[in-house]
Amino acid sequence: MELDERKIKILQAIIQTYLDTGEPVGSRTISRYSGLNLSSATIRNEMSDLEELGYILQPHTSAGRIPSDKGYRLYVNQLMEEKAEKEEQASLQNGFLIERVDRLELLLKQLAKILAVNTNYATMITGPQGHHNKLKFIQLSKLSDYKLLVVIVVEGNIIKNVMIDIQEELSDEAILNLNILLNSSLNGLTIEEINLARITKLKEDAGNYSGIISSVLDEVAKAFTSDEDLQVYTSGTTNIFKYPELSDGQIASELISTLEEKQVLANLMNDPADSEKKDGIQVYIGHETSIQTMKDCSVVTTTYELGEGIHGTIGVIGPKRMDYNKVVSTLKTLVLQLDAIFKKT
Repeated sequence: MELDERKIKILQAIIQTYLDTGEPVGSRTISRYSGLNLSSATIRNEMSDLEELGYILQPHTSAGRIPSDKGYRLYVNQLMEEKAEKEEQASLQNGFLIERVDRLELLLKQLAKILAVNTNYATMITGPQGHHNKLKFIQLSKLSDYKLLVVIVVEGNIIKNVMIDIQEELSDEAILNLNILLNSSLNGLTIEEINLARITKLKEDAGNYSGIISSVLDEVAKAFTSDEDLQVYTSGTTNIFKYPELSDGQIASELISTLEEKQVLANLMNDPADSEKKDGIQVYIGHETSIQTMKDCSVVTTTYELGEGIHGTIGVIGPKRMDYNKVVSTLKTLVLQLDAIFKKT
């Protein structure tokens, strides 16, 4: 049995109707679908074939049909392309109001919120992987006679503040010299480039203050490699309650718990599952994700880049009947706007 043009049109009508209503779709509804001009009997036969082929399923006896994961996959891969192109053009003309901010985490939180408002789904954005970034600035400041505040700024204005203990009091001149030494030696380097030879030379130049240099370098290494660098910013979590299939008590509870686990979300955003990728967009439908609690969801992701070495992943989570056209065009628009903003500077 083949998936001919008529079956494809009926499948598209079923999917589009279900996306709009969230209710199982019957043959009578499809018979009234614009442009099909088929009898209910013909549509019932075609729907039976589509069910046998695995593109739709019947959730309850005597109920209408809903798309299966296989049906959604076909829709995402082929059926929505023409419509997506039209919607993308319209979306590109509208754009978003993105405010340029100095702190990367503030920008990512802003983007997550913009996406949640514009799509009406839950959204998540991962921060950049620290070990790819470069060190921009180190500032030592005296907190007390035996404590220093170390401010470490990494590319993308990722800022780490930490206190270190020192064994002797430092004059303002000594702190100034250490700041000059650290910044002239390390600025613009990645963690891989801060090698043993550089560290040895730095300690030699610091003389009696080599112990302080060691403590500062330990904190620099943590700023690049610590698990604390793993940041996932979410927004619109409560949007899932707007969709009946996700608002069931247990399903909703499990989803919210998942959205609070940053390591789980980070793994999801970098999931190597066999899903189709087109124009930088990755779509995971139902069981295509590795997370069992998201089997009733779809996740659409793309990557962003804010400069050399500053990149991460943006994701939208919603029901399997999400508006894929809108989500895809929204993500593309957002990425293009970020490129326009950050490539100017």
